[in-house]
Amino acid sequence: MNTPIYAALLGSSLLVVQNILMLNVGLLRTRIGQGAGVDGNVTLERRVRRHGNLAENAAIFIAVLTLYELLLGQTPIAFWTAVVFAIARLLHIAGFTNEAGSHLIAADGTKKLFLLMRGGGAGLSALASLLLGVAVAYAVVSG
Repeated sequence: MNTPIYAALLGSSLLVVQNILMLNVGLLRTRIGQGAGVDGNVTLERRVRRHGNLAENAAIFIAVLTLYELLLGQTPIAFWTAVVFAIARLLHIAGFTNEAGSHLIAADGTKKLFLLMRGGGAGLSALASLLLGVAVAYAVVSG
């Protein structure tokens, strides 16, 4: 059985990022005195979504990447899907650092860059996830 090296590196890196995002939300909640929910605060909502979206996407990707590596080892597919996924998630986070990217507020001129980062990050995440999912399914079915 192979050791899931790429999954371990990606997972540990994303865990650090996830904790930074979590602290970012918690510190804002403390500063503004907001408990659960966002109560119409666009900045808080943006930070919560940035944190939550990474959690939603990273966990299953890391699990499937681990399965892939256990089955097939450290192949170029494992490496490149991990790299693309990491870049995609960072792009998505960057896109959510501005209201143009998160809420389409004043998404004109140079602020379109945030919207492009968000969309590009989501699209690349989907592409890497789809490729990885198909690769694992194929590996299992083909024996």
